[in-house]
Amino acid sequence: LDMKKFILFLITLSLCEFFSTTDSFSIPSFARKYGFNCSMCHSGFTKLNDFGQRFRDNGYQIPGQAGKEKTVFETAPPIAMRLPLGRTTYNTKDGTVNSFNLYGLDLLAAGVLHKNISFLLIYTPRIDEPSALYNGSGISGPSQNGALESASLVFSNIIPNVLNIRVGRFEPGYHIFSSKRTFYLVQPYEIYGMTTTKNSYVFDDNQIGIEASGHFKMGFKYAAGIVSGNGSSPDNNGREDVYLSLSQTFGKGDGQSAGQRIGIFGYFGSQPLTLPGTVIGNFGQTNGRNNKSFSRIGFNGSLNYKTFNVQMLYFMGSDDKAFNTLSPTVNYKYTGGFFELDCIALFNNKLVTSLMYNWIQPPDYDSDREFKAYSALCRYYLGDWQAVNVALHAEYTHRITGSTSKYLENIFALALDFAF
Repeated sequence: LDMKKFILFLITLSLCEFFSTTDSFSIPSFARKYGFNCSMCHSGFTKLNDFGQRFRDNGYQIPGQAGKEKTVFETAPPIAMRLPLGRTTYNTKDGTVNSFNLYGLDLLAAGVLHKNISFLLIYTPRIDEPSALYNGSGISGPSQNGALESASLVFSNIIPNVLNIRVGRFEPGYHIFSSKRTFYLVQPYEIYGMTTTKNSYVFDDNQIGIEASGHFKMGFKYAAGIVSGNGSSPDNNGREDVYLSLSQTFGKGDGQSAGQRIGIFGYFGSQPLTLPGTVIGNFGQTNGRNNKSFSRIGFNGSLNYKTFNVQMLYFMGSDDKAFNTLSPTVNYKYTGGFFELDCIALFNNKLVTSLMYNWIQPPDYDSDREFKAYSALCRYYLGDWQAVNVALHAEYTHRITGSTSKYLENIFALALDFAF
């Protein structure tokens, strides 16, 4: 029944376009500042196109206009918000439940402080499910914990194009495909959230530290950083984690909506087995002991043909055997990734359709964590307003967890994704 609803929704949206003559505007704070349509930077919010990626890489400055544009002190407050909300149907062998949900709330502020100095601030306030008490002690608890997701300064063009520095808490450069700017509201990039026993590192977390990045005319880009590795938690040892991301784009474009891009990344870190350590610092940090190493290495690609974009990522994780409680004599090694096909269609990118496949392949002795997910979505952008962006969103996912004893889940969501 859910799949029939989804197909009907796709057909309805396609027909709506032929009877609609309005232009679609998605204008958060950056677009309001420059008087752009949001499609200037986005294939369809939230996914960046080539220009949007270059705008971000250049410290939220239009390339070639650094120092010529107004700063945040000379313009209206650079505040934006995103709020997706809708109805979710969740089905397993045990039955079906339906609910209205807020899928998240982001409060954003970003802009140029001075020539080649800019900032980004993203706060995600706490959201309680209706059954939860104000302190989160209800049945379901909060659906979103309050967090300062990003708070960073960007020093751009220290060496023009070749060297930019980002400091603070930020989305690190090895997030080639941003989990914060995916079209999907319900289905994440599963490999990003894969964790192992005794290792608290989460690939998907924004990190606190410093990052250098840059690009060259021949299409080569890099990002290298030194970070705490604990997301928003206090540092737990005296060792910092390091990472490196390299990519090459062939043809015109940045690999987002034009050109063909391939890349590699590696993250190398350590976590202590003994906590809290002998000293707890004034910021909550501790000198945890008995540190053991881990790594996350992957390959990625982004291929474009007309209105189609294919994103693919292959991921390899390895934890020292000291983290492995299931088989302590060997390192815990796993693989995974995703494959996503997006199509941006109709006038002014009004219609987005997408198919995605996620997988995680753990070692044989942990086969219960084997995972596959098949997802599809459709987004239709409404309106011709100058200050808002609204998308009708339909999404379906079929999830399979486990190898011998499979657990099946079906998730269907109809939502409004709103940003201004």
